[in-house]
Amino acid sequence: MPSQQLAKPRSLSESFAALRGKSIGLVPFIPAAYPDLAATTATLEAIDACGPQIAAIEIGFPFSDPIADGPTIQAAFTASLSHKLKVADIFAAVQTVNGRISAPLVGMVSYSIVFRYGPERFFAEAKKAGFGGLIIPDLPPPIAQPTCERIAAAGLSATLLIAPTTPAKRRCEIASLCTGFVYYLSVAGITGARADLPSDLPANLRQIREMTDRPVCVGFGISKPAHLASLAEIADGAIVGSAIVRRMTDHLDKSTPQIATAVADYCKELLAYRN
Repeated sequence: MPSQQLAKPRSLSESFAALRGKSIGLVPFIPAAYPDLAATTATLEAIDACGPQIAAIEIGFPFSDPIADGPTIQAAFTASLSHKLKVADIFAAVQTVNGRISAPLVGMVSYSIVFRYGPERFFAEAKKAGFGGLIIPDLPPPIAQPTCERIAAAGLSATLLIAPTTPAKRRCEIASLCTGFVYYLSVAGITGARADLPSDLPANLRQIREMTDRPVCVGFGISKPAHLASLAEIADGAIVGSAIVRRMTDHLDKSTPQIATAVADYCKELLAYRN
């Protein structure tokens, strides 16, 4: 069982700095309230217990209109929303584990949710709940700048996305607004596990590294230890979403602790890439 002792949450900068030159950080993604909020909190604690190689944990705010979510994540979001889930419910659940988790928590949320809730209120309550940062995938520059400033004023880090098709000038603009890490999409399109990572990935990451001193994390398609091994020398973090959600889906007939354990075991499997 995960320890119940109080933990001092790391900031994103502390988390990635501690891993630099030693190991790539793993950033697992879980959809809030899938299959329910009890599973969310149990899974957060189980993942955190995997150790400092968990650079951050990404919590997805369910959204009915997918931005780049593949069928696996969107199905989970649909199930979560069927419970009449509210943003305040997610904040309340995350707050219950605040102080028991050392890995920084990062919310993945559509700006339309933030806008409806009220940006100042959303950012303040996210900070209070225990989030260390936010990823807003549908907020392009220059519109993003004032929002990123509000996020920073609330004591949170901001992360935006760069795609393989993003032009160099725009990549630089996006990278300059990221105060947490830069989220690079390994492929254009939607999320989902893939057999191999694209051959142009190293060159794209080198270009982004020349634009920023922030950590650069790669998402979309990462699902096995070999992927982390191939990224270890060129990226700071590997974001794994669909493959984790699939593990959760495969264990929906199990108990909450068993779902959490299944996810943690998969994270350990991925982190064994050097063995």
